[in-house]
Amino acid sequence: MKPLTVVILAAGRGTRMRSATPKLLHDLCGRPLIDWPVAAALHCGAERVVVVVSAKERLLEAALPDGVLIAHQGAPHGTGGAVLAAAEQLERAGTVIVLAGDVPLIGEDLLRELAREHERSGAAATMVTMVLSDPSGYGRVVRDGAGEVERVVETKNAGEASSAELELHEVNTGVFAFQTGALLDVLGSVEPVGEEVYLPAVLPLLRAGGGRVGTLAATDHALLLGVNDRAQLAAVRAEAQRRIHDRHMLAGVTITEPQTTTIDFAVQIAPDTLIEPCTQLRGTTRIGAGAIIGPHSTIIDSLLGDGVRVLHSHLVGAELRAGATVGPFSYLRPDALLRDGAKAGAFVEVKNSDVGAGTKIPHLSYVGDADIGEHTNLGAGTITANYDGHHKHRTTIGDRVRGGVDTSYVAPVSVGDDAWTAAGSVVTGDVPAGALAVARARQRNVERYAERRSDGDGA
Repeated sequence: MKPLTVVILAAGRGTRMRSATPKLLHDLCGRPLIDWPVAAALHCGAERVVVVVSAKERLLEAALPDGVLIAHQGAPHGTGGAVLAAAEQLERAGTVIVLAGDVPLIGEDLLRELAREHERSGAAATMVTMVLSDPSGYGRVVRDGAGEVERVVETKNAGEASSAELELHEVNTGVFAFQTGALLDVLGSVEPVGEEVYLPAVLPLLRAGGGRVGTLAATDHALLLGVNDRAQLAAVRAEAQRRIHDRHMLAGVTITEPQTTTIDFAVQIAPDTLIEPCTQLRGTTRIGAGAIIGPHSTIIDSLLGDGVRVLHSHLVGAELRAGATVGPFSYLRPDALLRDGAKAGAFVEVKNSDVGAGTKIPHLSYVGDADIGEHTNLGAGTITANYDGHHKHRTTIGDRVRGGVDTSYVAPVSVGDDAWTAAGSVVTGDVPAGALAVARARQRNVERYAERRSDGDGA
């Protein structure tokens, strides 16, 4: 095949999003809109990918992934003007595919199919078209008596298309493949409409020069859904989620209520895992086999091993190894590590801590900046007081420790293997292995206290 370049048009203003964030940086299932077509272009066999951005739009340019070239469009002079801005980066002897950056679901397969069809047919241009029952808002494809494409007629403004043309149902999707040299030879001759140069206007010029305009019919219309406003973004997100869910379910994952489940594009889930209702799996989360996640759990950028259980909990940047359990109503913050079979029970918060295999933090506890050994049990209400107002300090608790309820460990402090703490203790000094730490005031009972209060004598 001839060298292939993909040009992605991303210089539009996106004013209908009504947002300070550039349209193509809005999130779609865990990655910006622009990343979707760029990824498709990078994986479809293109030798180079060129993204055309506004010369004034630095945020979008900075967000583009490695492996793409950038062309600047000085003023928004339409799709044709955007391609002209990329002209210096095009190879005349090759093929160029042009598509919009706001059509995120297009996918590498369609781009690859378009490139093959274009080269097979020998056409000067090949356009992707759809046949819609309601073509409102789309440019119509006009064919001659022999069925060959003559032109695309726009329909945005009254009077642009005749009544007969408005009855046509084959529409332009805005995705084209061109013989690059033929395109560059005619693009500069296109007459602008107002200040805009429309890319489809090159089609009659290519025909006049002896070239043929071919078509590739898209049967999966959802791949070509565009995003111009937040309502359309929601529609595209729903379609993207459906496809992500199907991919996981066909790979052996059970999602009991897809309609209430959010899974980002990059999430990985092994077979025989169960995702229960109202669960969100975000970012780079990876989940092993046979896990149960949810209901009502949010997992962000976390690594979960085989057989883990997360119930009604929120995890960010955490790691759970095989058989670990969390929840309900617990919060694991970045760098929380629960090793094999460890447990963080109800209303537990863990941050930047290593919790050993088989260790249990049953409920109502905060463990931060701590290293805990294996098969230790911390009682309800355990607190590691890790911050002195200036610095964070670590708590070290050994293997097989039995912590009493309402024990506070004031870091830096170390508790040896097989040690115990008495309920209600505030541990401020190291505890030797096998010792019992009792760090609380002795109980004093005041006799006849209630009677003396009623007599007004006080205590």
